[in-house]
Amino acid sequence: MALSGRPKVSIIGAGNVGATLAMRIAEAGLADVVMVDIVEGMPQGKALDLSEARPVVLNDVTIVGTNNYAEIAGSDIVVTTSGVPRKPGMSRDDLIETNGKIARQVAENIKKYAPEAIIIQVANPLDAITYVIAEVTQAPKHKIMGMAGVLDSARYRYFIAEELGVSVEDVQGFVLGGHGDTMVPLPRFTTVGGVPLPEVLPKERIDAIVERTRNGGAEIVNLLKTGSAYYAPSASTFEMVEAILLDRKRILPVAAYLNGEYGIRGLFVGVLAVLGKNGVEKIWEVPLNEAELAELQRSAAHVQELVDKVNELKILG
Repeated sequence: MALSGRPKVSIIGAGNVGATLAMRIAEAGLADVVMVDIVEGMPQGKALDLSEARPVVLNDVTIVGTNNYAEIAGSDIVVTTSGVPRKPGMSRDDLIETNGKIARQVAENIKKYAPEAIIIQVANPLDAITYVIAEVTQAPKHKIMGMAGVLDSARYRYFIAEELGVSVEDVQGFVLGGHGDTMVPLPRFTTVGGVPLPEVLPKERIDAIVERTRNGGAEIVNLLKTGSAYYAPSASTFEMVEAILLDRKRILPVAAYLNGEYGIRGLFVGVLAVLGKNGVEKIWEVPLNEAELAELQRSAAHVQELVDKVNELKILG
């Protein structure tokens, strides 16, 4: 908790995702914000720019930019966005060695300065990097989660709404599994105006939307040429931060630690979970059929391969 009495959220990495998330939190008046980055002057400049917007958006939150990890002390939530983005032609998995080593350093500082914080991990490859953060910090598993399912589900819902020409508000659905090519959108649990998706769209159109969802990040990377998505990722992270700080008990798809749910153990994998003031308060198990469960377990097996790669590369030391 910050000295102001407001909650405190620290964001590690003041790049596009981190800075946009800071803006969303500040403009909502949700918490005081600290942005940490290794680049001298960059987090300070962005914090000053955001602070100068306060008379316009009318809030009194404190926004600090720093190169000093000690500033994260007392954080209620720490969001880790540090890492290099994908380039065209790269998969999220290609970032494992570089971003894994960055995550280890970040986690060591979280353990030192903010050991009580709830941690939301954003950098790719998300599920494996969340494992790195958990192993290094040794924080309780319910206090560690990865942001991916909210983002993947948002993309999925947008593509459906675009296809049908309806409001995104009236499309409900979610994506489970790892944040990558093996993610598992679930049309059977997707509704449009309360009507099951398979009754609204033919299978070939649903399959095309599922495939576009799996490639949603790469589509943006290929269009941008340099850098990757940040508006939707920051909005998705904000939804998780808000659910925790306001103890909203939201059921959201996040990379949570599984201890036997869906037959998966010892991995962070995208599932529905109840988010509140204690972090991941409950895994919300969905009654999957045999084919859906097989897809989810196949996705978890790919996450396990990435975790094995982390250990093979000796990222944890």
